[in-house]
Amino acid sequence: MSATAKLPSRLHHTAYVTRDLEATRQFYEDVIGLPLVATWCETDELFGELRTYCHCFFAIGDGGALAFFQFANERDAALFGPKIPSSPFNHIALNVDAETQAGIEQRIAEHGIKETYVLEHGYCRSVYVNDPNGLILEFTHDHPDAEKINAIRLKDAHTELKRWLGGDHTSNNMFR
Repeated sequence: MSATAKLPSRLHHTAYVTRDLEATRQFYEDVIGLPLVATWCETDELFGELRTYCHCFFAIGDGGALAFFQFANERDAALFGPKIPSSPFNHIALNVDAETQAGIEQRIAEHGIKETYVLEHGYCRSVYVNDPNGLILEFTHDHPDAEKINAIRLKDAHTELKRWLGGDHTSNNMFR
């Protein structure tokens, strides 16, 4: 990357199609604690047809949002809403402090959600949970020495990638 290249300032939003906006709202607002900050009900000509949909935004702390569409027409939902891949390696990770992470874990338990797990990465602690659409969310609390840890990984990011791609798959996580 060139020294003059300007990076995007933050994630504005990431969007997914849901078949049940109310179940999605209950999960994100009532369980996770992300407030519903905008609901747009629209009809637009998209891809050669008139399509009617509702688009909801749930705020995250930096001004970005998680967004979900629900189409009025089932055919549009099928066309634009393929099943969200349910794999631990396809997920959204949101940064939280320890208090927020504990609150999310408590609300998950209070709502009887069983599909959750915790992973201690060493450099962070992650809580994973599936939303009603099958989307996996990770709530990550960084290690207190995150700045030092990140500086180490920044310094060797390219050489470590080259090493791994060259066939040396030895772990470089000395923080576990």
